[in-house]
Amino acid sequence: MLRPRIIPCLLVRDKGLVKTTKFKDARYLGDPMNAVRIFNEKEADELMIIDIDATAEGRGPDFQMIEHWAEECRMPLCYGGGITTVEQAQRIFALGVEKIAISYGAINNPSLVTELAQKVGSQSVVVVLDVKKKLFGGYEVYTHNGKKATGKNPFDLIKQFQDLGAGEIVVNNIDNDGEMKGYDISLIEKARAATTLPLTAIGGAGTLEDIGALIEKFGIIGASAGSIFVFKGKLKAVLINYPNFSDKEELVKKYFR
Repeated sequence: MLRPRIIPCLLVRDKGLVKTTKFKDARYLGDPMNAVRIFNEKEADELMIIDIDATAEGRGPDFQMIEHWAEECRMPLCYGGGITTVEQAQRIFALGVEKIAISYGAINNPSLVTELAQKVGSQSVVVVLDVKKKLFGGYEVYTHNGKKATGKNPFDLIKQFQDLGAGEIVVNNIDNDGEMKGYDISLIEKARAATTLPLTAIGGAGTLEDIGALIEKFGIIGASAGSIFVFKGKLKAVLINYPNFSDKEELVKKYFR
């Protein structure tokens, strides 16, 4: 039976693990490999790792770094950052990664989504949309670490990428990033209405109850987060964590209908 997924999202800059707030003020947290090992022990449903500077710096993926993560990771791994060609994606899959996440690559060249789906299968192609609220209402998609506005409506893009062959959509709320005040339910409602594809929400989770509320509202959904899995307490002490198996099962049982 399909179930909701609880997915830690790790951000990497200069090979180090960082956490941002509203895509700014990146705080260094340590070696991402240590986090991967802990999530292995905690039996996380899935892991997403994003190289946040690859696109902004105009470079491709760091294949050596990805290979090290893939060798260590014992859960499904999704990698994103700097992927603009089918050849890059195929090389990443050959390293043992299960999914690739594309954002700017898809928006700049929508046909890449179709090419990837044909080569590696739709189930492995994840499109990530980084979204901000517009001043006078509505939402807009941004790229390059939230610095470049695209002028594009996320819900139109979701429909387009579904038609082009994407296998999953991730909606990342820039305004909520690192705020730990809960998901933007209105945004996710509109995204859910725009597609029948698997959908993952990220941006704003501060407690397991926030994840539970998302699951209760949408059922089969990916609940992704960063801060809640790398910080502990109001002072945000660095502590890589994830609910143990029984706690995770209890959370899903409580909220999944």
